[in-house]
Amino acid sequence: MFEEKKRTMNHSSKNNDSFYPDCPIVAVGAVVFKADKVLLVLRGKPPAEKQWAIPGGCVELGETLQEAAQREILEETGIVIQAGKPVYTFDAVEQEKNGRIRFHYVIVDLAAEYISGEIRAGDDAADAKWIKSEDLQYHNVSATTRKLLKHCYGFG
Repeated sequence: MFEEKKRTMNHSSKNNDSFYPDCPIVAVGAVVFKADKVLLVLRGKPPAEKQWAIPGGCVELGETLQEAAQREILEETGIVIQAGKPVYTFDAVEQEKNGRIRFHYVIVDLAAEYISGEIRAGDDAADAKWIKSEDLQYHNVSATTRKLLKHCYGFG
């Protein structure tokens, strides 16, 4: 049993391979508003490829949730933020027909304050922009992002 636990702790995220993980991978997102707009990214890679979503990514060993969110948002969007407390947590699991798990993320979205920076898509984001509530309908926004924005912020 100890060897199984040890193997699981050394899962494939160690080499940044999130496909077919041995255990769930912890990730963060940051919900950032500027004036009456929310910061969203167009995902350039699976999961959620070609969908607009809250920016974020994987927590690295030794990082706090806040540190990870601040790093990821800077990498994906060029925006500097101050990450706060968690506001929404969910699982993102994609299973193949044969039952094999392709992705399993436990995602913790944090409230965040915009500090500075001009938007630019980077890292695995195909695009990034500030979007008004009334403009969400014109974008392929992920269902989870829509739910988070509506339930937690009355946005959308």
